Amino acid sequence: GAEVVISHSNAPQVGMIHMAMNEFGKYHPDYTYAPMSVCSAMSQGYIGYDLQNAIRAELMKEGIYKPVSTILTQVTVDTYDEAFAEPVKVIGRVLNEQEAEEEENKGNYVTKIGDGYRRIVAAPKPQKIVEIDAIRALLDAGQIVIACGGGGVPVVRKGDGDYESVPAVIDKDFGSELLAELLDADMLIILTAVEKVAINYNKPDQKGLDDLTPAEAYKYMEENQFAKGSMLPKVQAAVKFAESKAGRTALITLLEKAKDGIEGKTGTRIHQ
Repeated sequence: GAEVVISHSNAPQVGMIHMAMNEFGKYHPDYTYAPMSVCSAMSQGYIGYDLQNAIRAELMKEGIYKPVSTILTQVTVDTYDEAFAEPVKVIGRVLNEQEAEEEENKGNYVTKIGDGYRRIVAAPKPQKIVEIDAIRALLDAGQIVIACGGGGVPVVRKGDGDYESVPAVIDKDFGSELLAELLDADMLIILTAVEKVAINYNKPDQKGLDDLTPAEAYKYMEENQFAKGSMLPKVQAAVKFAESKAGRTALITLLEKAKDGIEGKTGTRIHQ
């Protein structure tokens, strides 16, 4: 009886696609290099393809006929987002010094990692979802929708009203939270590699949290209890969703424990 929209990560896949397209471009200079936006769209397409087929097969095993569709999703970002001044997301393969210099000459950012270099891009906050009306229409038609894969393809609105892609990535947790808000969802479920959000993680006094209010979450954030680039964005997204409207709940739990989490048997619930 639930309306379901699914988002997903794409970090390993988009990195692989970006690397493959760059390697192809090196040996075939007559071809244009694929920008990050195209790599992101390609990852949305093939991950969505796998997900929708697997979900459809599981539904049919249960005797449920419900169409599943993937929407290649663009998400607008602010041109003046401070993240563009401090790119942090590492992508692509390890580069040598000459290749790193070539990337910088193109206007891209690189960072030294071990004996080589890696390209880094900004991770601006999502503002609007371009295809939100299409997602709503499919939901209204009774479909399960896969959207905002990898946070969505980041774009900016130009003066003529058209959209232009930017070399960046959007954090999947923030992209999913925005999607949940715009669809007026009751629950945002973030499935990850741990059963519960914990404080004092990997320490003798580690403690899993069953319930978390936004006020408690802010306190733990100030104490740096949640790792950046790992649990922190998940908690931040969960808090934003819980605060966005009365009655909304976010759940963070282990992928394999999703059913138990939804039934309230495990996981961490963030609510007012």
